[in-house]
Amino acid sequence: MIDLKTPENSKILKLIKMGEKDYDKGQKMIHAKNREAEYEAFAAWIKAGAKDPRLVSLPAPKETAGPDKAHEIIRHARIDRVLDSFKRNVWSQRMRCFPCHTPHEIDGNSQKHRLARERLKKMKHNLGNLFTERMDIFKETPEATMEYLIRDSKRKSRNRLPMLNLKDPEKSLIILKPTARLPKKIGDKQFEEPSFLEPVSHMGGIKMHPDDFSYKAFVAWIEDYAKVMSGQYTSEDELPADNWYFTQQMMLMREAPSDWPEKARVQFFIHGWDKAHKRWFREPIAFTQGTMNPRRAVFGTLFLLRSKQSEKKVHWDNDPTLAPGEYLIKAYVDRREVLADNPTAILGKEDFYGQGAINAKWGKLFKNAQKFTGALLRKRAAH
Repeated sequence: MIDLKTPENSKILKLIKMGEKDYDKGQKMIHAKNREAEYEAFAAWIKAGAKDPRLVSLPAPKETAGPDKAHEIIRHARIDRVLDSFKRNVWSQRMRCFPCHTPHEIDGNSQKHRLARERLKKMKHNLGNLFTERMDIFKETPEATMEYLIRDSKRKSRNRLPMLNLKDPEKSLIILKPTARLPKKIGDKQFEEPSFLEPVSHMGGIKMHPDDFSYKAFVAWIEDYAKVMSGQYTSEDELPADNWYFTQQMMLMREAPSDWPEKARVQFFIHGWDKAHKRWFREPIAFTQGTMNPRRAVFGTLFLLRSKQSEKKVHWDNDPTLAPGEYLIKAYVDRREVLADNPTAILGKEDFYGQGAINAKWGKLFKNAQKFTGALLRKRAAH
């Protein structure tokens, strides 16, 4: 914490300086003078102490000072870690809400966005001062967006649920709105005012289902943030893996096995090939989740799982992608309705159905989705 040889390099001074990175611009301005005074006082105290032979020669204490919680828990609660998780779990999927809630994503010069611009202009006219509160949710940056959502979670209103409900994450408005239906009709083209209280209604209609991975990612991030803020984590074992990375790559399984129940919730895990040991990697490197539709098809967007095994199979950049090649797909069917009770759950051995190898290209968007049929999944015991 204190560097006696070069006092200006003391860690405690660097920690004070970290306040300059505060994402809340208002707090940053308010705390600037206090932080400067604190820095100057600590720097003067350290330099004076380093010159005092009596203090320098004192024996080291038998017990060192330190936090009560493990370092891993403290790192997990850092704002930069929380922001990184937000980018991957929520911000990465903001285009589900285009254009209504992503006004900054509209290109003013693109012909493709002409209708989006007209729609946005109409909404601003109709809502007036309410536009920012109701529509402008995803700001220009993930930092500004997370700051807005967190600030909104602290407000109290009888007429509106919070965007982030830290006491009951699944009751967060950012989740209830995209999973809600249109308001009731009161005429040929007229609807009732959308509700911001349960039962919530959404003028944009259903944009997300409780069974898809986006829902899973949103809830997981809010639950994690709520536990961080309330100090619920007491051991490293309780921390979530939080290694999901959203991609635009998609897969589509047609002709699901005949013994799958209607509207079956299914999780698929993708395993890479271990050339060194000539076997499939035990841990998956990608994952998706979906619900079987009436045509017995399951569609899913790939989420990459960052690990040592995935480093060679994944191109990690602003647009993570899984490289083409040979992969093993394992399917797990939620017959026990585990996901109904806990949407962030990962299915286990009891839910394993079967697996099969595939030479995949992993295309982006639905029209280029990697396709296969249920016949690929040969039943066998999970391992």
